[in-house]
Amino acid sequence: MKNELFTIGPLTVYGYGAMIALGVIAAWIVTECRARKLRLSSDHVFALVLWGLLGGLVCAKLLYWITEWDSVMKDPGFLLDTLTDGFVVYGGIIGGILAGWIYCRAKKINFWAYFDLVMPSVALAQGFGRIGCLLAGCCYGKETDSILAITFHESEFAPNNVPLIPTEIYSSLLDFVHFGVLLFIAGRKKKDGQVAACYLIFYSIGRFILEFFRGDLIRGSVGVLSTSQFISLFIGVAGILILILRSRENPGRHS
Repeated sequence: MKNELFTIGPLTVYGYGAMIALGVIAAWIVTECRARKLRLSSDHVFALVLWGLLGGLVCAKLLYWITEWDSVMKDPGFLLDTLTDGFVVYGGIIGGILAGWIYCRAKKINFWAYFDLVMPSVALAQGFGRIGCLLAGCCYGKETDSILAITFHESEFAPNNVPLIPTEIYSSLLDFVHFGVLLFIAGRKKKDGQVAACYLIFYSIGRFILEFFRGDLIRGSVGVLSTSQFISLFIGVAGILILILRSRENPGRHS
């Protein structure tokens, strides 16, 4: 795959950045449309998107540096060298949720209603983001002899001229399916918070399984598990607890 899509004068448009931008725009449009149907404030939606992006970017970068702590300790300049690349998705998810919770608390609005509103769109944005990973060659899979392989020739991240498991494609497809499933659940939910809980459960399960096929082991590990698999355990449990607790919650209570 080729990450440099096209160049106009001094400006080069990269596939990864373009897909991230497209994903954010698509997520925002879908969230706005759903907010109108649910009679939730569009002003809050726009603010939550901005807060979520900022919190997500900061935490995704921080978690990446944590996973690369040995490199940071050996050369502090590593922080500046990787300022614009190297992000951990789970850091982005956690940071975005935390930023959204802070915003809702500050504005005294129902966090769980907006949590449910936003999370299907997060899955949609992730689907586009994984297409960006495919174009850049990051988040690549292990070597394989399968006919369902992808071979990079100009990647700065993945090993070139080697058939690899197309984990980026699988991840993207799962994210788009995840988006559709969450919309289905959203139309039938009984309590606020159930959609968001399902997002955490489904994403953690899918991510845990896909990690077995990833080949970029530089992302770190905790025992026999990759860092993302380790985090998936806690995210999955958190989703289950939220689903149980919110299902028992009195409909008149909000937070």
